[in-house]
Amino acid sequence: MSMPPVNDRRRHVPVLERYRMDGKVAIVTGASSGLGVEMAQALAEAGADLVVAARREEGIQITRELVERQGRRCLGVRCDVASVDECGSVVDAAMSEFGRVDVLVNNAGISGASPATREDPDHFRHIFEVNLHGSYWMAQACGRVMRSGSSIINVSSVLGYRYSGIPQAAYVSSKAAIRGLTIDLAGQWTGRKGIRVNALVPGYFPSEMTALMDTDELRAIGARTPMGRLGKGYELASAMLFLASDASSYVTGTSLVVDGGLLIQ
Repeated sequence: MSMPPVNDRRRHVPVLERYRMDGKVAIVTGASSGLGVEMAQALAEAGADLVVAARREEGIQITRELVERQGRRCLGVRCDVASVDECGSVVDAAMSEFGRVDVLVNNAGISGASPATREDPDHFRHIFEVNLHGSYWMAQACGRVMRSGSSIINVSSVLGYRYSGIPQAAYVSSKAAIRGLTIDLAGQWTGRKGIRVNALVPGYFPSEMTALMDTDELRAIGARTPMGRLGKGYELASAMLFLASDASSYVTGTSLVVDGGLLIQ
């Protein structure tokens, strides 16, 4: 038996239009280099105005110029996401400049390798303060002002799912914890506030973090990935845009893995 058509005016919106971000404002943290820049540019290309936040002011300025070349407005704010106050200041600046926040991309993160028996407590705590606590403080500040239909994207990692062969318990556990944070915030906010919360789970992409890895090791990782290579920045940015836009309007509390098939190995 065929089902009657659903009376939903949004089904008449052309599918590609659902990826458009015109009239929306997005905050991207860790936007001074690498994948954060790719994400900011993708959002701008889709029509969003941007607030780009990072610790390095020179990098923020470069990203701001790239966004403005897309014809979009962009505000650069220096921010260490480990600071609750600085996270709040980013959102305050966004509201003052644009009057709204529709998307948050929690991209800021740091890594570090250390054998577990020799891990410095301050090093371990700092990685958590940036990767997990920073994501929470930014989400908390945005959750207070976001309207229904907004989207929060927390950036996790495939290393939250599997052992890499490198001793980095702090980084791995912080990225695994982001999945739990995502589930809880989605449960709290999607039904009550209309804010979707999802996680993006990258595999290996060219970035400041992978730049510190041995070249032969990266080649080996690419070779054993089913796709036969590392990811490209625009491929992760495209997945992020799906989660940020109305194209994913029925997606919340999930983790989208973008790893070329690495986790099926």
